[in-house]
Amino acid sequence: LHQAKSSEEKAKKAMVDAARLADELRAEQDHVNTQATAKRALETQMNELEQRLAEANENAMRGGRAAMAKMESRIREMEIELGNLQGHTSDSQKAHQKAERKIKELSFQNDEDRKNQDRMSEMASKLQSKIKTYKKQIEEA
Repeated sequence: LHQAKSSEEKAKKAMVDAARLADELRAEQDHVNTQATAKRALETQMNELEQRLAEANENAMRGGRAAMAKMESRIREMEIELGNLQGHTSDSQKAHQKAERKIKELSFQNDEDRKNQDRMSEMASKLQSKIKTYKKQIEEA
């Protein structure tokens, strides 16, 4: 009898342990399922973020290339403009040098004309003097 009671108590204890273990197993399975669901959600979120990052990088590259092309185009335009300005500056310098030479020539010509005028005035004065002298000689004669 004692043995049957003891066996019955062991059986009850085993059933209680089995029920407790079954509850723990269910709780652990629920926990694993919850964690697996959370893991899948995080993996999905990570994949979406990686995709968005790839798109952002691609857009940045496209935008960078477009900006680069625009800058290169502007550089070419400015180089052409610089070439035109350098040509214009060179032409202006040549015209300035030509004008300077002409000024020097005209200044020299002006000096020569003034010297000639002075000589002519002097000659006219001498001729006037000679004419007066000849008039006096004619009158005295």
